[in-house]
Amino acid sequence: QGQEKLSCNPKKENGTRVVLCELGNPMKAGARITVDLELSVSGLEDMGEDIAFHLQLRSKNSPSPSNVSVTVTVPVEAEAEMELRGTSLPATTVLPTSWHRVEGSRRLEDHGIKVEHVYELHNKGPGTVSGVTLSLAVPHLLGDNVLLYLLELGTEGGMNCSHHPALNPAQV
Repeated sequence: QGQEKLSCNPKKENGTRVVLCELGNPMKAGARITVDLELSVSGLEDMGEDIAFHLQLRSKNSPSPSNVSVTVTVPVEAEAEMELRGTSLPATTVLPTSWHRVEGSRRLEDHGIKVEHVYELHNKGPGTVSGVTLSLAVPHLLGDNVLLYLLELGTEGGMNCSHHPALNPAQV
């Protein structure tokens, strides 16, 4: 008939976390009750694609064969929004029209003006992420001519980085 809040208490039973809710005492014979449960569970990032809840209605009266447990499987849907930010230092680079690369030189200035590209990958949440792969294609050739001479590639913050084998081929 009416709605009322249940009193629920979390506890551990046989190494499993259990939430015990008292539905009513005493309960009339033949009573029908509908219960809506809202659970807040954290730390599901590495739980896989779903989580299972085992529900059981138990009577404090004599054991009954109807005290069967039911398993409810709920899909886990992690949500996180990633944002990629990038800058170049200097922001604008202009080569003189008379400039030519010096073949065989090991001096940086003979290969062009140094430009540093910095990319930052940010997680805007709400969930955490792991196993993210960022693929960045850098145009280093224009036809048969070198457009960008790639010196090095680095990361910060515990990330792994793999690079193209043509990185710094003249070892400048």
